[in-house]
Amino acid sequence: MSCPFHQTAELNPALQSLDWLLGKWQSDEPGEGSFSNIPHFRYTEALCFSQVGQPVINFMFNACDADTKKPMHKECGFIRLQPGTNRVAFIIAQNSGLVEIEEGEITGQQVNLQSQALARPSFAKEPHVKEVTRVFQLRPDGKLEQTVSMATETQPLMQHLHITYQRAP
Repeated sequence: MSCPFHQTAELNPALQSLDWLLGKWQSDEPGEGSFSNIPHFRYTEALCFSQVGQPVINFMFNACDADTKKPMHKECGFIRLQPGTNRVAFIIAQNSGLVEIEEGEITGQQVNLQSQALARPSFAKEPHVKEVTRVFQLRPDGKLEQTVSMATETQPLMQHLHITYQRAP
């Protein structure tokens, strides 16, 4: 996956607290996914976090089945920071039709997010997602780790995805 946004622009000072996230990332081994109403699955994923000098980060996530390489899931959106704070918002559109606003805080090289708003087409598959939490953490070994938890109309909040990435060359 190529990053479609130019990385040559000078980093906007508002993004300094997230400069560790910028770049291309590729899962170093398959991630694990599960939820109460779907079978366990393994997936690979490529991430791109880029900026063009504005006080916003652009991102794209592309996931594929680890065995068949068939495309599974895609997310894209923007990351905005509240000026002068460690508050952050992810604005996310998914190919499943789910649109999210997740907000949280940056602590060092970790971002903890909680859904604030969820929207979907009127004909979206049930049960509908009601809550999402997400954690990105840059580990001491230089790998990026992501954990996503989810709740639906019929299931309480539980871990849905876990994966680690290494920086792509």
